[in-house]
Amino acid sequence: MRITVFALLFSYALVAQAGDWPQGLGPLRSGVAVDESGVKAWPDSGPGKKWDHELGMGYAGPVIAGETVVIFHRINNAERLEALHRQTGKVIWAHDFKAFYSGGYNSDQGPRSTPVISDGNVYVYGAAGDLHCVKLETGKVIWSRAINDDYQAPDGYFGAGSSPIILGDKLLVNVGADDAGIVAVDTKTGKTLWKATDEKASYSSPSTIKINNNVKALFITRMKALILEPESGAILFETPFGKQGPTVNGATPLAFGDKIFLSASYGIGAELLQVSGDGKRVTRKWEGDDILSSQYSTCLFHQNHLFGTHGREDIGQAALRCVSADNGKVVWEKSGFGVAHCILIKDNILALNTEGELVLLKAESKSYQELSRSTVASGTTRSFPAFSNGQLFFRSNTGRTGTLTALDLK
Repeated sequence: MRITVFALLFSYALVAQAGDWPQGLGPLRSGVAVDESGVKAWPDSGPGKKWDHELGMGYAGPVIAGETVVIFHRINNAERLEALHRQTGKVIWAHDFKAFYSGGYNSDQGPRSTPVISDGNVYVYGAAGDLHCVKLETGKVIWSRAINDDYQAPDGYFGAGSSPIILGDKLLVNVGADDAGIVAVDTKTGKTLWKATDEKASYSSPSTIKINNNVKALFITRMKALILEPESGAILFETPFGKQGPTVNGATPLAFGDKIFLSASYGIGAELLQVSGDGKRVTRKWEGDDILSSQYSTCLFHQNHLFGTHGREDIGQAALRCVSADNGKVVWEKSGFGVAHCILIKDNILALNTEGELVLLKAESKSYQELSRSTVASGTTRSFPAFSNGQLFFRSNTGRTGTLTALDLK
């Protein structure tokens, strides 16, 4: 028994050591920072900057394992994967993959999907749907495949943009092709293990939900939300979620206990579902488009409340809201906050809006309580940020170039 327990603990440590941020939205893909000591208000001069690193195009966020920061971006005709030292920003290795995406509704031609680090490997999904696996330590390519071409998946409005998720020895991708809406590939070889549904791809990254103590995959596709078995691809439950026309599902589905929170803008709205014990039925607890309709940022769950931005980046100005998970009532609102990615660190929220403003506030349901605010970037900050061991890593974009910045918030 001792040997078995040690093996399980060791295998978990390979996936995510304390302080790692191995995927978009953190270790649990929930926006919650794990094993962090907290963040306090910084001085009026702003948080300390450790380093900047020049980037090309794209919206893929940074991920961290140990002393290594990984970033994915496009330079000229290549999608470049780079590993940097977290303390200095110096390049450890870089590998260029040929870029095939020619652009759609957005002139930015870089990758949108945030990489995933697992068991010593890095997995990336390019804007044209090319899937790659490299060694984290060296950048050596283990396997590559043009998975969207393999299944003739359409480009979508902005190319491939849903970040894959790893469950066990499987990498699950929302490819969006006929008979291959969701595809599971072997993490070691890249070979297809199963494919399921005819669902088109969204820009929402999948997450997980526990049902009877077993982890299931939770996806928002172009027009549905669904729960499936990661081992086989069998669909446990699906429900309509989305809207025809120029709309986007971008926020990641958020599961807590037996509840699932779904959110989108474009007249789709938000809803809270309660899942049955077998995962095959749900009860809609509340819904509405005037509660917490997020264009693409994912909300946080804390002390039975949801915290996140309501509204869109391109129309009007989004508000930061706190909503009761029990009944969907808006408890408080900070108008004009802007679309923001939020990270829960202990009992505080670190929010980075698209205007480059970094805000620290209390994760408090009684009222909006701001602790610090600083402008930390001049470009657009639209990508997932990462928080690890007291440091914030974020990407800003200006035209066809960008910057990766590391701040020290200790």
